[in-house]
Amino acid sequence: MYVRDAKNRDEAWLLDAIERLGLDDVAFRSRDYVIAVDQDSGDRAGFGRLRLHRGDDDEADRIELTGIGVLPEWRGRGVGAHVVERLVDTADAEGFETVYVLTDQPEYLTQFGFERVDTDELPPALSDRLTEKREFLGGGVVGLRLPVEDFEMPDRFREAFKAAEPADTADDDAVESPEDFGIDPDSATYKYDTGR
Repeated sequence: MYVRDAKNRDEAWLLDAIERLGLDDVAFRSRDYVIAVDQDSGDRAGFGRLRLHRGDDDEADRIELTGIGVLPEWRGRGVGAHVVERLVDTADAEGFETVYVLTDQPEYLTQFGFERVDTDELPPALSDRLTEKREFLGGGVVGLRLPVEDFEMPDRFREAFKAAEPADTADDDAVESPEDFGIDPDSATYKYDTGR
């Protein structure tokens, strides 16, 4: 398992996964994303992106981690943690000292060192974005911030990521029967009956 920058060929998959997980795709650009990929199968497991918020003349630019998602069959395997780590590392490499997240699941991110930010302490662009996200996801969205040098990866996520495999999806591969399509096989007639 590894995390890489998204490529143009990932765009359709990303849009489908974002819709499947019910995440917002405001200002979608595939090149802003990173994707966790299983090195053996090539299956994509999770993703996230950085969103730049330009500051006014007297305000610095801010960077937001957003659109972080892990497909259900890959959850609990350290995928999300490594996506977050890659995003924080990228923000650090681009010269940002602090990253922000607006989320309805703050307990997940606090284990990496993120701390809650009161709405009135958020930079203006992120305060506006918080309002948008609350309209999209509901009122439980809060702001978090993290100085990039304070990011901590719990060991359990590193170990889980090393041996990550998707959950058993045997039910998804089940053979479909006529009944799945509302057809009664005992009374159905077929256009091209072979007589067998």
